[in-house]
Amino acid sequence: MTEEAFARAVEEYGDTLFRVAYSCLRNRSDAQDVMQETLLKFYMEKKPFQSPQHEKRWLIRVAVNESKKLLRSAWRRRSVPLEERDEAVTFDTLAQQALFEEVMALPPKYRLAVYLYYYESFSVRQIAEALGANPSTVQTWLMRARGLLRESLQEA
Repeated sequence: MTEEAFARAVEEYGDTLFRVAYSCLRNRSDAQDVMQETLLKFYMEKKPFQSPQHEKRWLIRVAVNESKKLLRSAWRRRSVPLEERDEAVTFDTLAQQALFEEVMALPPKYRLAVYLYYYESFSVRQIAEALGANPSTVQTWLMRARGLLRESLQEA
């Protein structure tokens, strides 16, 4: 892989990879670690990609897997996270920020499905491939997440 191709990929996908990892981990430094590990694996990848969409799906799948690996680590299971409130993602309006915070409060499987569907414009089939689930399962997650969001937003 050339330096120019890698720099283009970092510029194009770096922010997306960070947001995917952050939606899984809800920790800025862990999300940055996952993003860096994903980009390192991308740099080391020998096989060419069929298209830019294939490249993006591959990167997101690796980021999801790296996030899951980090969540399973013994260190993470034995440690208690500090209650840090860092602003990882900012939006133009307070309403967008509030909605994103409600999405981040969802259970992990719903949170990632909603993020990929609404913020990254992935199809249900693409989300299913990225998460290793059935498309009908992803549709169920999205339906349940919408219900939870509806309830929490009506309360607010």
